[in-house]
Amino acid sequence: MVVMNPHAAGIDAGSRSHFVAVGQDPQKEVMEFGVYSQDHEMMVDYLRSHSITTVAMESTGSYWQSLFFALQSAGFEVLLVSGHQTKNVRAKTDVKDCVWIQKLHSLGLLRGCFLPDKESARLRTLQRHRSSLIEESSKMVNKIQKAMRMMNLRLDVVISDITGKTGRAIIESIIDGERNGTALSELTDPRVKKSPEEVAMALQGHWDEELLYEMTECYQIYTFLQGKVKSCEKRLESLLDEFTREIHIEEEVVLKKKQLKGKNQPKFNLPELSYKFYGVDLFAIESISSSTVLTLICEVGMGIYNFKTSKQFSSFLRLAPNNRISGGKVISSRTPKGSNRLALALRNAANTIDKTKDGALTRFFKRVAYKKGRGAAVTATARKLAVIIWNMIVKKEPYRALNLEIYQKQMKEKAIASIKRKINALGMSNEELHAALS
Repeated sequence: MVVMNPHAAGIDAGSRSHFVAVGQDPQKEVMEFGVYSQDHEMMVDYLRSHSITTVAMESTGSYWQSLFFALQSAGFEVLLVSGHQTKNVRAKTDVKDCVWIQKLHSLGLLRGCFLPDKESARLRTLQRHRSSLIEESSKMVNKIQKAMRMMNLRLDVVISDITGKTGRAIIESIIDGERNGTALSELTDPRVKKSPEEVAMALQGHWDEELLYEMTECYQIYTFLQGKVKSCEKRLESLLDEFTREIHIEEEVVLKKKQLKGKNQPKFNLPELSYKFYGVDLFAIESISSSTVLTLICEVGMGIYNFKTSKQFSSFLRLAPNNRISGGKVISSRTPKGSNRLALALRNAANTIDKTKDGALTRFFKRVAYKKGRGAAVTATARKLAVIIWNMIVKKEPYRALNLEIYQKQMKEKAIASIKRKINALGMSNEELHAALS
C-alpha cells in the first residue's frame, strides 16, 4: 500500500506511561515516556528530532487529554482514534499497539474522532459537572425516601415529589422535631390532591433515631448539592453570555416560549442565548426542552458545522441504522450502541413527543411504534430530530412543522404505492382485482 503520511507517529497512551512509535522497528524506533509535563516536553523534542508532523493516538478514559493538548500546542496534527479502528489480530502489548497505530496512520487508514472546540469544551466540563451533581442529588433523594419508608412514613404515596414545596416543608418540620401527623399535614400545598386527613394518616409511623439521623444527613447533603447546581448554572450562563455578548437579536424575532417542566431544567434565559449562539430558534421544535438544547451546545457546540451532511451527524450520534449488506442482502440493520450524551438527550425528547400537540412528528412516532415498537420509534424520532436540528443550524432554516393534512396525504400515497407493488408482484389482472374487491 502507498504510504500517505511518511512523517507519522503512533502513540499508545496509558495511565502510567506512553509508548511512542516513529517507525516499524520495535528496538530502535519505539520509546517509552512518562506522564508528567516534563515527559511531554521530552516527547515533543523526540518527535521533532524524527521530523514527525502528524500523530495518531489511542487511549481509554481521560489519560489522553493532557498529552493531546500538549502535542497540539507544539504544532503537531493530532488524531485521537477509537479502538475499533486499531484492532490488531496479533498478541497485544503496548509496544506492538503503538507500532501498529503508526503503520495504519502512515498508510492513511485512520480517522480522528470528533472533538469539540475550546469554547464548547469549557461549557461541556461545566455541563457534565452539573449532570453529576444532579445524579448525586437523586441518590440522596432515594435514601431519604427509603429511610422514611422504613419508618412507615409514606409521604411518597400522598405526594408525587417529596422534594417539592410540600415535601420539603414536611421533611424540614420532621427534622426540627415535629412528630404529629395532623400538624405535618397542615403544611401541604392547596394543589395537593390528597386530603389533609389522608396525608396525616401517611405520616403516622414509628420513629427511629438512627433512620431520622440518616434522613437528616441526606437532606442536608441534598440541599448543599442543589445549591451547587444553581452555582454551576450561573457559571454556565455567564460563559454563554460571554461567547454571545457581541451578537444582538433583531427586534422582529419572536422566540418560542415553553413552560419549564421538571426541576432539573436549567433556570436561565436559554432560548435567547441559544438563538444568539446558533442563529435559529431550536425551541420551536416539538418536545425540545432546555436540557436538550443545553446538551447540544455543550457537547457539540460549533462542531456541528464539521458534519457535511445530516446523515453524517445522525451517524455520529449512533442514531442511524448500521446496514450490513452481503450478497445484495441486508444481514443486519441494527442501530450501533453508543453512550453519546446528546443522543440520550434526543431520545428523551423523542420519548415525550406523543404527549405534545398532535402533529406530523407525533404521527410519525405513533406509526413507527405501532409497526416496530416504542423502542424503535424513540430511535427513529430521535434521528429525525437530529436531522431537523442539523438543517436548522447549518442551513439557517427556521423550523416549519409539516402540515398534518400534507403528512396524511403523503402516507396515503405511500400506502397506495405499496399496494400497487404487491399487486404487480402477484401478477393480478384487472378482472381478478375487481373480483377480489367485490
